[in-house]
Amino acid sequence: MAALGLLLFARAPVGGGFWIDVLPGMALLGLGAGIAFNPVLLAAMSEVDPRDSGLASGVVNTSFMMGGALGLAVLASLAAARTGSLLAAGTAPAAALNAGYQLAFAAGAVFAMAAALAGALLLRIRPRAGPAAGEPVREAEPAT
Repeated sequence: MAALGLLLFARAPVGGGFWIDVLPGMALLGLGAGIAFNPVLLAAMSEVDPRDSGLASGVVNTSFMMGGALGLAVLASLAAARTGSLLAAGTAPAAALNAGYQLAFAAGAVFAMAAALAGALLLRIRPRAGPAAGEPVREAEPAT
């Protein structure tokens, strides 16, 4: 869904409107990202010992933030390079800027599709073995 939302942004025209060219892409991007983040977090945390869950959650969330910042930097650089080259070729500023963002959104869609494919093929959440029926639950030992 997120990739489809990005693809919709990649086709937005210079004189586009909110209801046709922005809202559908934003809705799909928001739904897709919202649906994807929790399963990825669950997969990352599934093998972690309960006493290490705080640390692991922090590492995972830091990875999300760093990945987002790095991805944004790459896509913004791609958009700026495309916009600059079109401006140098004499393209109108609005059209050049739009073309730069279209390229960035298309590249983002490719990355989102690759991530979805990798997740579908590689991520598996294995159920954690819990206590047997009637067995008392042990408290986690304090970290030292």
